[in-house]
Amino acid sequence: MNEKGFIKMDSNISIVILTFNEGQHVKRCIESLLPVTKNIFIVDSFSIDNTVELCEQLGAKVFQNPWKNYATQFQWGLENCPIETEWVMRLDADEYLDEPLQQSLLNDLANIPQKTTGLICHLRNVFFGKTIRHGGYDPLKLLRVWRYKFGRIESRWMDEHIVLSKGDVGTLSGEILHNNLNNHHWWTEKHNSYANREMIDILFKKYELIELDKQIEKTDNKSAKFKRFLKESIYNKLPLFVRPTMYFLFRYIVCLGFLDGKEGFVYHFSQAYWYRTLVDIRVFEAEKCIAGSKDNAERITRLEKLTKLNLTSK
Repeated sequence: MNEKGFIKMDSNISIVILTFNEGQHVKRCIESLLPVTKNIFIVDSFSIDNTVELCEQLGAKVFQNPWKNYATQFQWGLENCPIETEWVMRLDADEYLDEPLQQSLLNDLANIPQKTTGLICHLRNVFFGKTIRHGGYDPLKLLRVWRYKFGRIESRWMDEHIVLSKGDVGTLSGEILHNNLNNHHWWTEKHNSYANREMIDILFKKYELIELDKQIEKTDNKSAKFKRFLKESIYNKLPLFVRPTMYFLFRYIVCLGFLDGKEGFVYHFSQAYWYRTLVDIRVFEAEKCIAGSKDNAERITRLEKLTKLNLTSK
């Protein structure tokens, strides 16, 4: 055991991280994993910065695959990386583990009951250097660790969750910290592309263009099921452009988002109002684009032309 209380052993877990030009984040991420495991797999979509070099220098195993969306890329990683451990963890390059979560992964996994196949991690967002603690973010509860043989990622364009084929869900101690160091211009550009993906999922469900993955509804992941219910059965049923205003006011006033200060205002306004309004604009635009289509095949063709995305190929 070292001075921080870590048992000097490699835990029975592999970490899968997706990257593209993550040179300023990936070193911090991998260094937070090295006290836990050497089984670190990077699925890179052909970065043109020093991402791959940094990963290899730190001992991570790098694989490359063309990007379509997060779900297909992560599932490709699960199926093609040489994972031999009992457990696997999903992590983003701009995230890292705090010490209590490192210790929990090292010391607790061996004692998890066999009937438990998935584990919830707590995630905290850091924005402009400030930890967001209000507005419904205290903290987020996400299933990020699971027994390798019992989990896959949902086949969706946005808001994808880990799906368990069977078993119960437990909770780990400690937190994942999400702290992206890019500026707000980068943030808005990223969410600009997210808005297209979210619009696609909304219209896929509304018009039954392609059967959506609903396996999450059959799992023990109560948090993910509840969030999906709120989003698809309540929020998406509200009128366009009204719902972002209601959502922002709920997060900022009712859930005390204003207590997060100026950084919190930018975060909650950008995510709850600006981004959600952008999604509604994309839905509004897409509805006009597909109006008059004779069938779903034509709707999909028009959406592909609008978004420049291939919506049907694997």
